[in-house]
Amino acid sequence: MSTNIPYGPLMIDVEGLSLTEADKRRLQHPLVGGVILFSRNYKDPVQLSALTQEIADLRHPPLPITVDHEGGRVQRFREGFTRLPAMRVLGELFAQDPIAAEDAAESVGLVLASELRAHGVDFSFTPVLDLDWGRSGVIGDRSFSKDPQIVARLAAALIRGLSKGGMGSCGKHFPGHGWVEADSHVAIPVDERTMAEIEIDMQPYHELSLDAVMPAHVIYPVLDERPAGFSPRWLEKLRLECQFDGIIFSDDLSMEGASVAGTIVDRANAAWDAGCDVLLVCNKPDFVDELLAQWQPVAQPKRAARIPNLLGQPGLGQEHPLTRAQLEAHADYQAALKRIQAL
Repeated sequence: MSTNIPYGPLMIDVEGLSLTEADKRRLQHPLVGGVILFSRNYKDPVQLSALTQEIADLRHPPLPITVDHEGGRVQRFREGFTRLPAMRVLGELFAQDPIAAEDAAESVGLVLASELRAHGVDFSFTPVLDLDWGRSGVIGDRSFSKDPQIVARLAAALIRGLSKGGMGSCGKHFPGHGWVEADSHVAIPVDERTMAEIEIDMQPYHELSLDAVMPAHVIYPVLDERPAGFSPRWLEKLRLECQFDGIIFSDDLSMEGASVAGTIVDRANAAWDAGCDVLLVCNKPDFVDELLAQWQPVAQPKRAARIPNLLGQPGLGQEHPLTRAQLEAHADYQAALKRIQAL
């Protein structure tokens, strides 16, 4: 174990089901402050627990381990995990029975968080707060609703469940990705709406208590010609107007929507200078190596101090993390599971 390595601002991925020597070298670099896992890093619950333990043992303090595990089509771990519904299912239930929908959303959050925590994963990038305007294929049923008040209520319930399960929350994609049709994974979307129109999408950010926020790789020319994650103006709006003091993640800097900023070093500088605390670089180990060799950000202790907040807690009122067997025997987990299965 490498000890006393402060958290750096990069969050990177790993190659496969266990750590390679290249993974270990990268993860022990002082510019790295977290890990994100993908479906390729998952075989079954036993393997996942071994991988997260391997990462946790690599350095001290341990690196936060994260994943995109929302439910619906964005759920990285499937076999051996509860299949969680798309958020639109909860929005449709809200139209029939708001209380039942909020109970179900809280149950989804509890099961999502507690299952991940039982296997050593600290944090999931959820909930999606984008409004479903019926235009964005990449958002679509990942959204709770077109109505910002419904989104805020269901997201608040899901966040309560995440907290009970020992996990924080990440609202995405600020100020709103639901209007643009282009997919920022492969294109550079531009949202030409007025500020008054965009403010509708921002309403959940004003109402929710979030641990983290991920800005969109979308350009909103009404305020800035740079994508929101590279824009000091948009991130200042998030900090001041939404009174947000948690972690700001860049979206993945290897995505096409980030290419407008230039090389990977240019992208990192742009996101860092805009005010992002943690920069995601995924599926491009050559980009990671380039950053580790060339990027020299000015240290920001206040930003680094936010990163430990990503580390998960035992959850469900326990002093120590539950094993999978203990979790499955827990009454709160069983009750939440029944609500999800009823959907």
